[in-house]
Amino acid sequence: MTHEHSSPSRANVLGIGISVVRMPDAVGRVTQLIRSGGKGYVCVTGVHGIMEAQRDTALRSILNRSFLTLPDGMPTVWVGRHQGFSMEQVSGPDFMIRMCQDGVANGLRHFLYGGDVGVAERLREALCERIPGLQIVGVYTPPFRPLTSDELSHVQDMIDDCQPDVMWIGLSTPKQERFMEEFVGYLNAGVLVGVGAAFDFHTGRIKDAPRWVKKIGMQWLHRLSQDRRRLWRRYLTNNPRFVYHILLQCLGVQRRALDVKEGAAIDHA
Repeated sequence: MTHEHSSPSRANVLGIGISVVRMPDAVGRVTQLIRSGGKGYVCVTGVHGIMEAQRDTALRSILNRSFLTLPDGMPTVWVGRHQGFSMEQVSGPDFMIRMCQDGVANGLRHFLYGGDVGVAERLREALCERIPGLQIVGVYTPPFRPLTSDELSHVQDMIDDCQPDVMWIGLSTPKQERFMEEFVGYLNAGVLVGVGAAFDFHTGRIKDAPRWVKKIGMQWLHRLSQDRRRLWRRYLTNNPRFVYHILLQCLGVQRRALDVKEGAAIDHA
């Protein structure tokens, strides 16, 4: 059963509804959902996720049915501003830190799910050292293949024992979005948040871009310089296609319907 929480407008970025938010608003809305006993999932999406969703209608639906789909990159923010919205970039690593910091006073409990072997454990150490009083009640590193029924039962038992308010999902897109949409109704966790590479950023495996680089929309180039072998094809394919189709959308030549169920959340059983 679903119910509607107060939800922000969404900018139409090639048919993907990007939530019109700033950081304090995003943190406040997720905290309010947790306090109300609701459940839901939050996507953090930039150009990569937008373009993956052009080829994958299931992913498009997942992004558009989220509680929030946060603007991870400046290009999505620029499109929203072009449509008349006041919004700012809310990146996965930054959102994770703010939720953890603000959650200390509220007694929020966190669970880390994802990363390579040992990364979640190192992330727990790094976050707890950085944020005194932070409650990280469990970690789990899943295999790269789909979970077996026994592994899924083990994860469900862990979550039942820990009862986290926020479950941070550190998998790649679209794997993390599919996981959240499939399991948000089954896991005894308040909100699932897909933050992708945030696990690697906060453990120092990847260096975050300076703030000025993010503001001019060149964060992708900073990432590419650190992992050229894995990312060059993604950026070479996605970035030019994104610019081309966004120009057509902004000029009114190309229209993408926005089928969004805003503020979707699941009643806590």
